[in-house]
Amino acid sequence: MSSLTSYLSKLIGLYCILVSLSMIMHKRATIEMVMALVHDTPVLFVVGIFTLVAGLAIVLAHNIWSVGPLPIVVTFLGWLTLIKGLLFLFLTPEAAVGFFLIGLHYEQFFYLYAAISLILGVYLTYGGFRSTPR
Repeated sequence: MSSLTSYLSKLIGLYCILVSLSMIMHKRATIEMVMALVHDTPVLFVVGIFTLVAGLAIVLAHNIWSVGPLPIVVTFLGWLTLIKGLLFLFLTPEAAVGFFLIGLHYEQFFYLYAAISLILGVYLTYGGFRSTPR
């Protein structure tokens, strides 16, 4: 496995673990922050820029669709991050609310989304630290 895959697995994995644990511990505050984010056009734009940069960085550096599950998951998350950044940039606040909060039932499935992020983080972190980079 490449050293970049190992590094990105650790980075994204630890990020997912820490953020999901924080979300679980502070559900109400997290939901309020997300609600405020999607209603604030300038903040949504800035978050979109940073999310787009992160997604582009991963996709441009690590667009690997073979070799095993860990590199594919890292690449897939890079593409998801890129798409999310584009959505943040191009959706109006009303459309963002409709998609992220209503369409995805964010508040209703909050713990499911946090659990998915936590499990994904554990998988990536374990895979990243377990692998021996070339």
